[in-house]
Amino acid sequence: MSDVKIDVEGEAVATVKQDDVVDGRLVEQLIGRAREKGLALTGETGLLGQLTKMVLESALEGEITDHLGYDKHERAGDVSNARNGSRTKTVLTEIGPVPIEVPRDRDGSFQPQIVRKHQRRLTGVDEMVLSLSARGLTHGDISAHLAEVYGADVSKTTIGATTDRVIEGMTEWQNRPLDPVYPVIFIDCIHVKVRDGQVANRPIYVALAVTVEGNLDILGLWAGDGGEGAKYWLQVLTEIKNRGVEDVCMVVCDGLKGLPDSIGTLWPEAITQTCVVHLIRASFRYAARQDWDKIARALKPIYTASTVDQAEERFLEFSEAWEKKYPAIVRLWESAWAEFVPFLQFDAEIRRIVCTTNAIESVNARIRKAVRARGHFPNEQAALKCVYLAVMSLDPTGQGRARWTQRWKAALNAFDITFNGRLSVGR
Repeated sequence: MSDVKIDVEGEAVATVKQDDVVDGRLVEQLIGRAREKGLALTGETGLLGQLTKMVLESALEGEITDHLGYDKHERAGDVSNARNGSRTKTVLTEIGPVPIEVPRDRDGSFQPQIVRKHQRRLTGVDEMVLSLSARGLTHGDISAHLAEVYGADVSKTTIGATTDRVIEGMTEWQNRPLDPVYPVIFIDCIHVKVRDGQVANRPIYVALAVTVEGNLDILGLWAGDGGEGAKYWLQVLTEIKNRGVEDVCMVVCDGLKGLPDSIGTLWPEAITQTCVVHLIRASFRYAARQDWDKIARALKPIYTASTVDQAEERFLEFSEAWEKKYPAIVRLWESAWAEFVPFLQFDAEIRRIVCTTNAIESVNARIRKAVRARGHFPNEQAALKCVYLAVMSLDPTGQGRARWTQRWKAALNAFDITFNGRLSVGR
């Protein structure tokens, strides 16, 4: 059996075998007796429910014994406090609702820890509520799910109060200090529907950075008012700088007008790179659907060119072929050219990483999934809370983070050489 680590008063950790904690033969006997009597494993009166009840009540009895200083039925004659019966309480667990008897004392000083006063759910259930909320389920959906699967009656108000507990953590996360330097920051925004008087689209701004160790780090989430994007991005980037970011090698964005000037104001040495994927998508907006594949093939030689001069030659060829039919596409690329070409001067490893915002697009995909499931939100805070929960549940196993870090090793070596040791400050 695998080892189980038990924390002893937070000071030492002893390692014991699972067999020393749970007797396998006893478990087999319990299951055998349950089958003989036709007792189900799960359900309110099932074996697991009864065992949970016994474990919780035994733990509570141990707590009140420690509190009073004597075992049950061993009361000394001159003690100032004593047991005073119990009260029935139903707690929601991951296997369903379990009724338990909570012991009381006469002066009301007993404060149970395993199931605290007014606590109606064990920790695992709260985590389940947060997990379901992170996947976009509404409070009504979660309430219905708990009733259907666990037979538990949990109101939407209670579920809302559970998810509201993350707000304090979200505020702390949003204001945490950041690293002094980042190789790349990807910035983008998604739109959510907020019912503030009337339902309207509101932007949620997302900034995702790659650290000098090659890890992904979401720097924060900001709810905009729907006004001018570049102006609001200046506020967001100023906040990021004020949280300790002294230098950024590259900022990859969607080519919003005025954004390069904002970036240059804060980090003069930063290179602003327009996302190629955004440019291609924007090009499709001006073209008929049947021409999308042809336009994509015609654009590819431009962004895969070996040099800037070669890219300009390929762009001239594209203009000659398509300007007459789609002049707006040509003007789009001409206006974005200054921010499109920077990555062409770099090593192939850097190009592969920064020519698109795929890193942040995968984050946005998870956010959009959660947002679409909710439809619209009553206010800005509810929208931010949903997005925050979705972001925090992105990589529960850590495997995605490990794969990303491994892919970034070659690019970080190229960054170190290209940007002449600027990353060493962050190390």
